[in-house]
Amino acid sequence: MGADFAVGFYFRVSLGLDDSDADNGFQEVSGISATLHTEEIQEGGLNRYKHKVPGASRYTNLVLKRGYIASGSTLATWFIKTLNSGLTEPIPTHTINVMLLDEKGSPLKTWTFQDAWPVKWSISEFNAQDHKLVVESLEFSYSRADV
Repeated sequence: MGADFAVGFYFRVSLGLDDSDADNGFQEVSGISATLHTEEIQEGGLNRYKHKVPGASRYTNLVLKRGYIASGSTLATWFIKTLNSGLTEPIPTHTINVMLLDEKGSPLKTWTFQDAWPVKWSISEFNAQDHKLVVESLEFSYSRADV
């Protein structure tokens, strides 16, 4: 019997905020990645040998993309408040879950990003010759991930 492979276009994002449809409708998720950092240690007395040893895990920022929503949303308010605060008050963090779904809409795999906070917001370029939607890109850092 063959393996059933997951498709990358059927997913859901839960932000731990309002969870309204406007705030959860993303067209792209990227940055689900972990790397085990290694260090080289030179062997004492024998300069020909270097040993690689494992270090701490490193995670890339999580990037969510969606069509730009002109009206304010809970997610947009969190981003604006965080990015414009100048670190004068604590940054509120939230848990973000990214769920890969099967054909029935049930989660096959869930990646959890804990204590996430906004670090970058951008929108796509404007071009009078293209007939494309404006895409909003939201980037998050986080304390730890369950991958």
